[in-house]
Amino acid sequence: ETARDKAIRAKLARIGIGPGKTFAFKDLSLEHKAAILIAMKQGDDKVEVFSWWTGPGEQEGLDALTEDFKRNNPGIEFINATVSGGAGGNAKSVLATRLDAGDPPDSYQAHAGQELASDIKADRVQDISGLYDRQGWRDKFPKGLIEAITVDGKVYSVPVNIHRANLLWYSPKTLDRAGIDAPPATWGDFLTQAQTLKAKGIVPLAVGPLWAQKQLLETVLLGTLGADAYTGLWNGKTDWNSAEVNTALMTAGRVFAVSDVATASSDWQPAMDKVTAGEAAYSVMGDWAYTYNINNKQLTYETDFAVVPTPGSAGVYDFLSDSFTLAKNAPHQGAAEKWLIECGSVEGQDLFNPLKGSVPARTDADKGKYTGYLASAITEWQSDKTKIVGSLAHGVVANVALNDQIDIALKAFVVDFDQKAFASTVGAAYQSTR
Repeated sequence: ETARDKAIRAKLARIGIGPGKTFAFKDLSLEHKAAILIAMKQGDDKVEVFSWWTGPGEQEGLDALTEDFKRNNPGIEFINATVSGGAGGNAKSVLATRLDAGDPPDSYQAHAGQELASDIKADRVQDISGLYDRQGWRDKFPKGLIEAITVDGKVYSVPVNIHRANLLWYSPKTLDRAGIDAPPATWGDFLTQAQTLKAKGIVPLAVGPLWAQKQLLETVLLGTLGADAYTGLWNGKTDWNSAEVNTALMTAGRVFAVSDVATASSDWQPAMDKVTAGEAAYSVMGDWAYTYNINNKQLTYETDFAVVPTPGSAGVYDFLSDSFTLAKNAPHQGAAEKWLIECGSVEGQDLFNPLKGSVPARTDADKGKYTGYLASAITEWQSDKTKIVGSLAHGVVANVALNDQIDIALKAFVVDFDQKAFASTVGAAYQSTR
């Protein structure tokens, strides 16, 4: 029995058609006819994978992963269904339309954590716990990561990497030109430096579009509140309307006020370019910026650009993880499972991550393949001394409904800096979207 035969048999069993049962196709309901036809389409000849990796520093990693998949599966046509747009904002809208129309790709990208909660509830993705058991993955991924992608005892995605969101990028040459000895250790230090930078005609902080502004916000909250209180914002233990959150949001407002948010870049790469060109001193961005600067801009690490944890977050890893799902009613389920096996493999992750600017989700990857910033990142991620928190902007700690409400509130906040209005709105949204 082939994988395709098994897929057809499993789908027919779900609608009550199995061994010993006879039926006339013409007598079946339209729903059952459709299910049979979908099942018969499921094969191993092609796979459509949906992602948002089209930009510099992202495309190269995906290309390396897909080329390895093709080498391992020469009989399968790989259909690369990418939609451009940083952090997947555009892609998620297109994907939602396709899923609503009953036209799913075989596998689609999602951030590990709460981002998939609505799709799981809507029965848009399949439980792949069996795949984890067959591949022996439960002992190869960190326990905390497995917990982040498990809902009611079931696993719904395969993580290919670990990114760090709480990073402050800068050019040593720019700081030297401004007479600044070192990057800021706290956000208060940053605000002090901002006055010096502005006097020198240097933008203190370059920012990108809304999702990048939200990432900046989460790092200010993290650095001001601390890891435990920051996590409490997403599990109900920290009151959004408390004095400590009000203080943190006041700091965030002051940070935005000295940034170029009024003329924010269209994506994260142009914001990063302002830093390496000496137009801006700093930018908050994830570690995908490392390989962008190294590979795409041909810059030298620690000479042309450097990085430290965002102010107040040393020893904390604000993580996110890109993962891939198996869509419900995937047209080519057998091939889709082989794609997920590629994503979860040592070889696939070690080809993908050094180009993507991330570290492997697996704990048994080849550390020798990770150099420069990535060498320190993989060591810190796997250290028992590192505190782990989840990213807001990248779907770990907040579901889609809550993130959407935060986006609306943030658009107003970066204009009026009304921290009390923002806290009240988000606090109410947290309660209503739980």
